[in-house]
Amino acid sequence: MVDLDLPDYGINESFCIGDVHKLDGEAWECCLRGQLRSAVQRLEERHGLTVTAAFEHEFHYSGAEEQPGLGYALRALRRMGGFPDRLMEVLERAGLTPDTFMPEYGPGQAEVTIAPAGALRAADEAVILREVTRAVARGLDARASFAPMVDPAGVGNGVHVHFSLHDLEGNTVNHDPGGPQGVSDTAGAFVAGILKHMPALVAMTASSVPSYLRLTPHRWSAAFNNFGLQDREAGVRICPVFSERPDRDAPGKLHFEYRAADGAASPYLMLAALINAGLDGLDEKMPVPTVTQSDLTTWDDAALAENNIVRLPNRLSAALDYLQESQWAKAAFGDTLVDAFLRHKRCEVEIMDGLTEEEICNRYVAAY
Repeated sequence: MVDLDLPDYGINESFCIGDVHKLDGEAWECCLRGQLRSAVQRLEERHGLTVTAAFEHEFHYSGAEEQPGLGYALRALRRMGGFPDRLMEVLERAGLTPDTFMPEYGPGQAEVTIAPAGALRAADEAVILREVTRAVARGLDARASFAPMVDPAGVGNGVHVHFSLHDLEGNTVNHDPGGPQGVSDTAGAFVAGILKHMPALVAMTASSVPSYLRLTPHRWSAAFNNFGLQDREAGVRICPVFSERPDRDAPGKLHFEYRAADGAASPYLMLAALINAGLDGLDEKMPVPTVTQSDLTTWDDAALAENNIVRLPNRLSAALDYLQESQWAKAAFGDTLVDAFLRHKRCEVEIMDGLTEEEICNRYVAAY
């Protein structure tokens, strides 16, 4: 339950988060929060593991005085006025633990993060964060939009998912000093499952037509299903350990980031897809994927194939085709949810058919 009664900020609203059940009390197959809960339970029961996650949300704030070329600068922060401080305060009042707020590269673009949490709570907090951000902006007679692309020629908004595997005692199991780039066999198998199913699951993590304007090479987003070392264009990247003694701190701090996601996707479905895919990797004892450290657009087809790397779908309809053919997805989510998702998203594709890229972006800015 989130209850915000802040008349001085122009905010007075309450909302609840919960699972949806059928009238007989059974879980509804199309409840996305329930799907994540089931994925978390399977991971715990079959492998004795849990996932901790944190979402990096990028969005555009209409109340900022835009000026190109001020990415990450203090002047860009000043142009947002009282919005950043107010947002962090209200997030805390909503029960979240704010981490960072920063101006991003694009004019009027910002990023906000909160502290990591268990998978279900992390997804709940992602929903809360989006709604609170919109409410705070509205209280300032402005808008916050999490649309994947505001301008087809501009910078996109991603939702990067940081995640870490833990045993049931809370110890991280990501690190092995003898593994490739320090990655353990357990974590490597989990990531391998994600990469294997990424062409299909990306339909659930980048769920809009303009999402695929962003998922292109050299745009600071994922275009391949690769495992990269500190690579901001990898499908999944090994995040750097910031420490004066990384060898000592790596066991507790080493974690991963899934980058082919944005605000058009449900946080619940997003994490459920990652966990279900990771589960497949663990079940099959997949080896740690090849860790890439170069621009994959320079690789030829043979090199990509040798390392089990493919170009991700370049449009939503293609991602939906992969999802429709995926036996893994049907086993993980059930036929009912997959069918409903495909019908909904194919209808969305049809609605956007015939519109220019700019018109499509405008539609999603209004919706998200």
